[in-house]
Amino acid sequence: MRNKQAIARLLIFYFLSTAICFAQEVGVNKKLGKISKLFLTDSVLPIKMSYSFKELRKNTNDSTYLNIDLLYEQASRNWQSIPVRVRSRGNFRLKKCYFPPVKMRIKKAKAKGTLFKGNKELKLVLPCLLEKNADDNVIKELIAYKIYELASPYHYKTKLLNISLSEFKGKKIKEHQVKGFFIEDTKKVADRAGGHVLKRNVHPMQQETLSSIRNEFFQFMIGNTDYSSGYQHNEKLLFVNKNTVPVPYDFDMSGLCNTSYSVVSQIKGQELPITEVTERLYRGFKRNDAVMFQVKNEFLENQEKMLSIVDAHESYFKNPQEFIKSKKYIQEFFKILADDKRFQREIMNRARTK
Repeated sequence: MRNKQAIARLLIFYFLSTAICFAQEVGVNKKLGKISKLFLTDSVLPIKMSYSFKELRKNTNDSTYLNIDLLYEQASRNWQSIPVRVRSRGNFRLKKCYFPPVKMRIKKAKAKGTLFKGNKELKLVLPCLLEKNADDNVIKELIAYKIYELASPYHYKTKLLNISLSEFKGKKIKEHQVKGFFIEDTKKVADRAGGHVLKRNVHPMQQETLSSIRNEFFQFMIGNTDYSSGYQHNEKLLFVNKNTVPVPYDFDMSGLCNTSYSVVSQIKGQELPITEVTERLYRGFKRNDAVMFQVKNEFLENQEKMLSIVDAHESYFKNPQEFIKSKKYIQEFFKILADDKRFQREIMNRARTK
């Protein structure tokens, strides 16, 4: 009897301590003063840029940039110009995509007094290919980022863009009207959390438990296997309050996005037992059952809010069927969580031991 009472007290203490921990984490997300003006609202920002895709690919690297002018529309419908530097980034998309992915740098003095104040570096997500669903793929990836804002207090802020992009092709100019979005710099995420960016690898089992499991549930939700928090593949690690926490990014290879160029990922040469990116595969590690159920309940409690994020982006889809498929894909995740047998079979029994 005494042993049962002791166990009960320990369980109560555990759940209280983790609840307090989660409340503290959520508190980090409420420090709106540290979120730059660029990311404070969900309004769409129209921007204009001009550059040579060929030059961006061949003549830029980690230390070499192109100097261009970024024009953005203000609330008064007046356009303002700010000088920025851009370079190509990424590996797979840089080789395979028509639109090279971009990293942008802005001098502090030039950003002062503008919408970009406080943003020294930004990632710019563009469509990959010139294809019918290009813009819809961008919206689906953006939805993933927005959902993760609810799943974890450690996340990237994003800004949806309407982009007028002039591509210099020798003496000709090719005009593109595309959707895209900005992603804030990892250092800004760390500053908002009161931590710093980790450069070394940390095994998921050595990361803060709740943050690690939330990340794994989210990746399962969107059907993403193109990541590794241990090797920092499409994930960054922060050190916050003496804990290591993952911050995921780049979701275009996920089942949610289901792009034409998506392939089942191989991390460190490891083949996965799925053939399509739309097949979900839980990649998290085996954990204490109580903590797994706690995170499961967190997601179920946020189900309505997460689905409302999908609904809020419906008007941005060019193809209504792409919106319908995206919503059904997320709804299927919640069906798995709500079904005890499916949850046991597809998540608990799939958890990795090594």
